[in-house]
Amino acid sequence: MKLALVRQRYNAFGGAERFLQRALTSMGKSGIAMTVLAREWEDAPGIDVVLCNPFYLGRLWRDWSFARAVCGELTRRDFDIVQSHERIACCDIYRAGDGVHAQWLRNRGRAVGCARRIATRLNPYHVYTLAAERRLFASPRLNAVICNSHMVADEIERWFAVAPGKLHVIHNGVDLEHFHPRLREEHRLKMRAQLGIAGDAIVFLFVGGGFFRKGVPQLLEAFARLGDGGTRLVIVGDDRDSTAMQAKAARLAVAGRVTFAGSQHDVRPWYGMADCFVLPTLYDPFPNAALEAMACGLPVITSTSCGAAEAIVEADNGYVCDALDIAALADRMRCVRTDTAGQLGRRARECALRFDHRETAAKLVDLYRRLLAE
Repeated sequence: MKLALVRQRYNAFGGAERFLQRALTSMGKSGIAMTVLAREWEDAPGIDVVLCNPFYLGRLWRDWSFARAVCGELTRRDFDIVQSHERIACCDIYRAGDGVHAQWLRNRGRAVGCARRIATRLNPYHVYTLAAERRLFASPRLNAVICNSHMVADEIERWFAVAPGKLHVIHNGVDLEHFHPRLREEHRLKMRAQLGIAGDAIVFLFVGGGFFRKGVPQLLEAFARLGDGGTRLVIVGDDRDSTAMQAKAARLAVAGRVTFAGSQHDVRPWYGMADCFVLPTLYDPFPNAALEAMACGLPVITSTSCGAAEAIVEADNGYVCDALDIAALADRMRCVRTDTAGQLGRRARECALRFDHRETAAKLVDLYRRLLAE
């Protein structure tokens, strides 16, 4: 089988790339030749890489020129399956890892004023992306869409009337040994000592970039409502709004109880030192971080606009609320106490067992085989 993978920036250590590699291993690599069509790539030994990197200025030109170059390249090559992680209409399979752009803009509009909503709608990049999204889902070549949550599958069906038979929900997978509750024993006391956090404090953890989209402003406001009851908030990740969010924490008088840790090469020690993972995101198809946290035995508090909410049973392994409901978010954070966090975390780990990366890879293998048989 000759498989083409389209991704602007390919990195063998990326979540989607690692997922695909596991699937290819399950299928038996001796019969598979994979070619990556990318603008940039890192760490792709043994994989044929076709560079599609035309000149561009700005992100609109970047996306348009890459799509044009890839589709041109595909007309000169012969592949059994073309799987794209970008919004291009010349693919057989599209992995909707970024969800639906139209839905993201609608959710975003709830959090900004009228002027910003209008400016967003008139922004040339968003106009182009919405048009590219429509072309993709209307393409007669498109045979399958891989959705990493039922939320995304429902959105695609609702926005673009894609036939349900083309929509395949294959959730993200997690390495259950790499992310394990034993990290608590290994890192909890050591990490807390380094950060000056008491061993019996309830620590809420946020992991991610894109602070506005992932809900850091709401999280800081909800955390401020908890009062100084021995709780701490740790934010792992970097963003252009980091300075603004630190200033916001100061205005809310919680700067002394909030740690901005920046980007971390290895997030496992941070999972190990925490009691609860919080992600009140405006839009997230299915964040790997939420799944990793559950695998590490952390309950998850997230939003109704997050695909990971599908894995949450209210008050059993976590909590779900509207991304912009500050009072509801604070109430759910109050539910995580020293006498409840352990049981919630054990149930979260039990739930994570359903997302073993080997099982999710097997589902992708099955999809490939069915498409090739048609």
